[in-house]
Amino acid sequence: MSWLNDDDDDDAAFDESSIRMRPNPKANRPRTKRRPAHADAQSARVLGVGRGRYTVLVAEDTPEEHEVLAVRARELRKRPIVTGDIARVVGDTTGEQGTLSRIIGIEDRKTLLRRSADDTDQVERVVVANADQMLVVVAAADPEPRARLVDRYLVAALDAGIRPLLVVTKTDLADPAAFLSHFEGVDLDVFTSAKGEMPLERIGAAITGHSTVFVGHSGVGKSTLVNALVPSAQRATGHVNDVTGRGRHTSSSTVSLRYRGPEGNGWVIDTPGVRSFGLGHVDPTHIIDAFTELALIAQDCPRGCTHLPDAPDCALQEAVADGRLGPTGAARLDSLQRLLTTFATP
Repeated sequence: MSWLNDDDDDDAAFDESSIRMRPNPKANRPRTKRRPAHADAQSARVLGVGRGRYTVLVAEDTPEEHEVLAVRARELRKRPIVTGDIARVVGDTTGEQGTLSRIIGIEDRKTLLRRSADDTDQVERVVVANADQMLVVVAAADPEPRARLVDRYLVAALDAGIRPLLVVTKTDLADPAAFLSHFEGVDLDVFTSAKGEMPLERIGAAITGHSTVFVGHSGVGKSTLVNALVPSAQRATGHVNDVTGRGRHTSSSTVSLRYRGPEGNGWVIDTPGVRSFGLGHVDPTHIIDAFTELALIAQDCPRGCTHLPDAPDCALQEAVADGRLGPTGAARLDSLQRLLTTFATP
């Protein structure tokens, strides 16, 4: 029966499963999530963001410091990168015309200043990272100062762990005493500025050694102050509309600028002017911390006290009724209660 064996041999000759194929190592290699260690990455401060490009400062505080244009690495496509971030960059960091480096990581942030579109919006907008001071700029007149907007700035600053400062401009147009009385008892350094009389030395001393974010309503003179502190900034300045009494937005982006003063350096972070500052992201229990003198008295309130007008045995309301908070105490408590009511309303 040898013919049967011959057929078996012929079948085996056409059996494709017996063929040994050498795999293509490139085509069949499984994809890996491992990324390069980037041991050569340099630390860089993000100075500004625009159209998918990031201006960063390499070799900060050394004779070799210089600006570099960078793009975001693919693995960071879902990670927000904002002004003030400390990034890790690789690639061409010479800063020469036409070159690009790549941001491959962001260091842990020390602080994060945020705001929302309104108080009911839980989506936060990051304003700046790693600032340790906030300089609130308001005008004594033209436009009229808004105490409750300043209260919101204070709440956002203290919620982020940032020290607040206040500058009142255009004091040659109106006496700011009544406005400033609203903040009596608050731990807040105040500077006043008139036309031709900017306290640049005092403000400069306050921001030396710090990263200070400048915020304020449009038209209050914030960009003018920034240009005076950092002459090379050349931030656009505007005017107040005679009909609406509102300022025109001039600064369209957030940018970090190097302040160089007689006593040392610092960072001035200029932001676009805003007419509202939502606090939808803030923990309501942190709000009273913005009202230093009220927070001390609130320690005598019953546990779980809301501090609202209908709260029973509220020590704050008793202090106002007894006159212990002075002539501005009622206004301060009213401002606090307005903010607290926002969060108490579903």
